[in-house]
Amino acid sequence: MKGKFAFAGLVALVVGIGIGVATSPEVPDSAAPYLPIAVVAALDTVFGGMRAFFDEIFDSKVFVVSFVFNVAVAAFIVWLGDQLGVGTQLSTAIIVVLGIRIFGNAAALRRHLLGA
Repeated sequence: MKGKFAFAGLVALVVGIGIGVATSPEVPDSAAPYLPIAVVAALDTVFGGMRAFFDEIFDSKVFVVSFVFNVAVAAFIVWLGDQLGVGTQLSTAIIVVLGIRIFGNAAALRRHLLGA
C-alpha cells in the first residue's frame, strides 16, 4: 500500500515540475524575494517526508501541514526582515538553516538507499 502512495507522490512531483517548466509562470516583483525561500522550505519538507517514508513513520497529514507551515513561516521571516531592513541577512540565515536540514535528510536517504 505504501508503495502506491510513494509512486503517486513521485508522479505528482514530476507532473508539477513539468507544468511549471512548460508554463513558465511570471512571478510578480513583489513576490520575487519570497520565491527562493519558499522553494528551499518546500524542498526541506519534501526531503524530510522522503526520510520519514524510509523510516516508516510517514504521515500524509503531517507532511501537508509541515509543507504549508514551513513555506509560510519562511516567507513571514523574510517579510519581517524586509520590514526591519535586514531582509538579506534573514534570507541568508533561512537558506543556511534549511540547507543544513536538507543535507542531513539527504545523508539519511543515502544511508537508507545505499547502505553507506
